[in-house]
Amino acid sequence: MDEDTNCMNPVLVSRCSWAVNTNDPEMQLYHDTEWGVPIHNDTKLFEFIVLECAQAGLSWSTILRKRLDYRKAFVDYDVKRVAKFRMPHVEKLLQSKNISIVRNRLKVNSVVTNAKAFIKVQEDFGTFDNYIWDFVEGRRTKHNFFKYCSQIPTTSTESINLSKDLKARGFSFVGPTICYALMQAIGLINDHTTNCFRHKELIENEIR
Repeated sequence: MDEDTNCMNPVLVSRCSWAVNTNDPEMQLYHDTEWGVPIHNDTKLFEFIVLECAQAGLSWSTILRKRLDYRKAFVDYDVKRVAKFRMPHVEKLLQSKNISIVRNRLKVNSVVTNAKAFIKVQEDFGTFDNYIWDFVEGRRTKHNFFKYCSQIPTTSTESINLSKDLKARGFSFVGPTICYALMQAIGLINDHTTNCFRHKELIENEIR
């Protein structure tokens, strides 16, 4: 059996190896339904910026397990409300035993910093969606054609350009690697391997 083949009852399907080599059903569900799907909603885009920044140095499965708590901590990603968080509120989040987020002060502070920068981008471009989709040619998903996950890069020219621009606009925790992961997650880049059932589906969905 190919390393990227897995059974999804009742049909035998092929997936990216990272979604196969896990015992975490939440990771597989994320792969099958979210990863690489184009996002044009600003609230969802802000959510993924928060989550990708939180992931730095950690596994994505760790972040997924905390996803609901992140939504609670950051008021369903109401960016205007998050931008108004003050230090006592941040401290409360860091100390709370009822909310499971990554308890890294710099990362939590970055959420507030990035919320303020996010709002400024919305003011300058109308929506954050208008801004970020300009980093891929034709404002359309860039479909890569990698056979194996080991061939997928961790940065690209596009992610380097996005990282530089976000930093210039006041964002933090937005290095080229984080930006590449963000671009994969929100559908600017389709990095499902060519034998994965989602690779073809995403291309077909864009054509329709």
